[in-house]
Amino acid sequence: MTHEDGAQVVLRLDTITKRFGNLVANDAISFSLHQGEVIALLGENGAGKTTLMNILFGHYTADEGSVEVFGNTLPPGTPAAALNAGVGMVHQHFTLADNMSVLENIVLGTAPLWRLGFGKGAARRKIVQLVADYGLAVDPDAMVGSLTVGERQRVEILKALYRDARILILDEPTAVLTPQETDDLFATMRKAVALGLSVIFISHKLHEVTAISSRVVVLRHGKLVAEARTADVDRHQMAQMMVGAEVAPPDVSDATPGKALITLKDVSTPPRGQAQKLTAVNFELCAGQITGLAGVSGNGQAALADLIGGLIAPASGTLDVGDTAPTNWSPRAALAAGIARIPEDRHKTGTIADFDLTENAVLELYAKPPFSNRGWMDWRAARGFTQEVIAGYDVRCPGPETPIRLLSGGNMQKLILGRVLETEPQVILANQPVRGLDIGALTYVHEQLLAARDRGAAVLLISEDLDEIMQLSDVIHVISEGRLSPGFARGTKTTTELGVWMAGHGFEEGADAA
Repeated sequence: MTHEDGAQVVLRLDTITKRFGNLVANDAISFSLHQGEVIALLGENGAGKTTLMNILFGHYTADEGSVEVFGNTLPPGTPAAALNAGVGMVHQHFTLADNMSVLENIVLGTAPLWRLGFGKGAARRKIVQLVADYGLAVDPDAMVGSLTVGERQRVEILKALYRDARILILDEPTAVLTPQETDDLFATMRKAVALGLSVIFISHKLHEVTAISSRVVVLRHGKLVAEARTADVDRHQMAQMMVGAEVAPPDVSDATPGKALITLKDVSTPPRGQAQKLTAVNFELCAGQITGLAGVSGNGQAALADLIGGLIAPASGTLDVGDTAPTNWSPRAALAAGIARIPEDRHKTGTIADFDLTENAVLELYAKPPFSNRGWMDWRAARGFTQEVIAGYDVRCPGPETPIRLLSGGNMQKLILGRVLETEPQVILANQPVRGLDIGALTYVHEQLLAARDRGAAVLLISEDLDEIMQLSDVIHVISEGRLSPGFARGTKTTTELGVWMAGHGFEEGADAA
């Protein structure tokens, strides 16, 4: 089979339908992928993108329809068949073993690990070459449990590339990469595509879709609603096709900052394995202001977030909450101080997989009214609150009693956002708040963070999306190797200038660079 331009059809999805109870996740979806082509698969959270890719990769079995790879029909529900046919998938949710090394995770399933050496030298050489080619810096000997979220994502990409995939499914692969890392990845993808690799690229970052894809396929509510050459549509049109309505970014007015609600004075944090600690950080979170934290993943963002959230205490220096310095800083103390967390990893620290939506919605609220009455849980109030979050934040699910592990990543994130923002906290720790969200949900979350700022909350926005930081933040700090830059007012630094600080060079020049 060939395409009209002569390129071979390497993948064909034919009338794929998948139901989960009464929910039709995929409704008779058909499209083809050609050799050397990058298709961007677009759609809102819950539109059916990940379900469709899981059917292609054999994790799910379609109720109707078929998948054809290089002219051969794949047996349904068989990931090994997809792998053997040359299909590689980088999952939105990591599938790594924390107690194994990077190298062991990458080769897992390709050779028996019990075999003496299991070809470790050859495997290492291949991984080192892939790391160099794709700019996905990671130590092959590092334990996965010690890696940052960004490094774990790189391991997932390397796993697929190690298996010599000819068709690569990338589900939000750049969600944890800096703009520079994304540019490097795209440059290498273009080289690989020129040599015949075919890619299905799932992303909510429409500027990336424009930069890397040749064609867009759009799903909405489980149906294929549009196909177009990327060159023929702009980002605005893509957003309209995804949402089915006009989407406009929020207006960002000037802030009116109030007093400092959190103050760090020469704070350093204790070492924690290979994770980056903070070094002599000075920092303020002021009421009525969004403070943005930019930086390459793994440079101390986690330590700062854990410090604000009460998970760790300063090793030196002082942390003040309002006008007082807590003597016993802990998660309980942080919650009592009105600090609410949107954690970076929604699976590991944001939710409990087997708890239902109601239980997850009140994880950090259960001891407070109206959910607690003389030590007893008021589950009616908890379910009512959860239903308000589901409705207000468009969490697509069967109901409050649904185990949260059954939700898509984006819908899981919306529940976390709702449980935080609906309680109107004094301080909001927003760590990658829109990771994995579609353009409509992203815009809504940005509006809610701005509304929280305008009602007087102090917002710490930690993001590896520099565009998001520059759009929303009233003051921007850059973190590099545990050091914090001075605060830069919105509009006073370009992307390139912030990139210099992200690379650690601004610190060498001191105050002159500010």
